[in-house]
Amino acid sequence: MSKMGELKLRQLEAGNDIYMTSSKLRVLAISVDRNNKENPEYVPIKAKAGYRAGFNDPEYIANLPKFLLPNLPKGATFRMFPTTGESMLPIPEGSDIVCRYLENWSNLKPRTLCIAVLKGEQDFVFKQVTLQEKGLLMESLNKTYQPYTVPISEVLELWEFYSYQTREIPEPKTDLQHISVAVNQILAEIKTLKK
Repeated sequence: MSKMGELKLRQLEAGNDIYMTSSKLRVLAISVDRNNKENPEYVPIKAKAGYRAGFNDPEYIANLPKFLLPNLPKGATFRMFPTTGESMLPIPEGSDIVCRYLENWSNLKPRTLCIAVLKGEQDFVFKQVTLQEKGLLMESLNKTYQPYTVPISEVLELWEFYSYQTREIPEPKTDLQHISVAVNQILAEIKTLKK
């Protein structure tokens, strides 16, 4: 225990470490096809409110729509969740986010795009997630939305972003965006030169 950091000790004291690393029993309900191959499920907006109550119920999961995408990596569990709101622009509202189940949260890299299934009033949210001492920091890509922290005890599941589907064509970059990209490249080159 003397080699553990302060954050790790606090998580251990709070009992969060067991839940984050999946060493406490966490049930992940899945469905399979006739060949015993795992089906990726789609959680439509209509099912969003019920997902929190049925996320670990095999019957509920079996009744969710299924989807097929070529080239999904084998050996992982995938779900697709719809987005609502503008907090994750430039990913447009109404996009379908394909995610891979994240079993061990302690390996979460800072600002990992995730769908977090929560116990509270929000059923699930799409955010950049960072593990912190107080819980999981949730940040939007759209900077007009303020970050907030969710206690680990309020998180039922984490699904790491894999890809997204949309029917919207992105708008072409404006001159101001081109200038911003050029300035960022110049700043990166200056940083490299300073090193």
